[in-house]
Amino acid sequence: MNVSRTRLALLIGLAGGLLLALVVVSPMVLISMPSFLSEGRTSIDCADTTQVEEASDSAAADIPAKYLELYKEHGDKIGVQWNVLAAVGKRETDHGRSTLPGVKSGTNSAGAAGPMQFLISTWGGKARIAMSSTFNGYASDGDGDGVGDVYNPADAILGAAKMLKRNGAPENVRQALFVYNRAWWYVDQVEAIARNYAKSGDVKLPPQAEDECDDSLVEAAPSDVVAKILQYALAQRGKPYLWGGTGPDAYDCSGVIYAAYRSAGLTIPRTTFLQWPFGVKVLEGEEQPGDLVFFNAGPGTSADNPGHVGLVVSKGKMLEARCRLCGPIKVTSYEVRGNRVGFTRPLQNPDVLEQLKKLQNPSL
Repeated sequence: MNVSRTRLALLIGLAGGLLLALVVVSPMVLISMPSFLSEGRTSIDCADTTQVEEASDSAAADIPAKYLELYKEHGDKIGVQWNVLAAVGKRETDHGRSTLPGVKSGTNSAGAAGPMQFLISTWGGKARIAMSSTFNGYASDGDGDGVGDVYNPADAILGAAKMLKRNGAPENVRQALFVYNRAWWYVDQVEAIARNYAKSGDVKLPPQAEDECDDSLVEAAPSDVVAKILQYALAQRGKPYLWGGTGPDAYDCSGVIYAAYRSAGLTIPRTTFLQWPFGVKVLEGEEQPGDLVFFNAGPGTSADNPGHVGLVVSKGKMLEARCRLCGPIKVTSYEVRGNRVGFTRPLQNPDVLEQLKKLQNPSL
């Protein structure tokens, strides 16, 4: 009996030692543990920018073939989730099948028209607009006939994709949907439809929307200084746009860049108009993280006087504070953005080079 008790005590002691070893195991060992030990977590491919989502059986059965083709085509072209775009079309007019006023002609009681239910004022002032004319709105030519027709599914779906993109998609889908129709119950309904249309049952976000991808961007920085700039800039993601803002709670496009450089001990001009001539011009294709990318956008701007700027964080990607109604500060693609003027490298400006020397040798 005593021998059995001794053996039992030894077994208990051994088990306790194993448990203690698991508790005190080093963080490096935990990082290298097999994925099945990290229950509930999925790995993110930070380099994957395709985010292709297959249509579910429900989507194939419910969405007319032509509409499904348009949702995918224009969603991919503009850079928003096609299933979110399709969910808007379903919620608004059942993909154009509704017989209510304003779908095929005229407007409804709220002034909305077409399969994606644009307000005529938001579309551009009238239902059919020559794309060669000057207008302010989302009127688009999705079928190449030169006219933006709010009742034409190809045109309307392209316009809706642009509106969702401008207001936060693909990163902040809920923000974009709320701007589309300012009611949170509407946002919830559209999101539910979008999940049902996706084979994965989800609304996928691009890698740049995930915090887990920030470290890889910082680690890939060409220098320690650029790493500090990126680390600060990425930490501002999700904060609101504020014209003239330099933080810490809100920023405008040039303000977040100004603050990011300042976090690394460097001073550059505050505004976009002054940042453009400040940096050394960089040829397209030779830009790198820490450089600035400029756009001919906003009042009083031109090819030689760009009004919008983003911070390059990786090839094809920038961090930007775009506008008050465009959603929060986020990482987006500059390759698909029109009106791009060019790139500059503030770190090559003579004044900044002097600042870098003093940072490296304070006695100078």
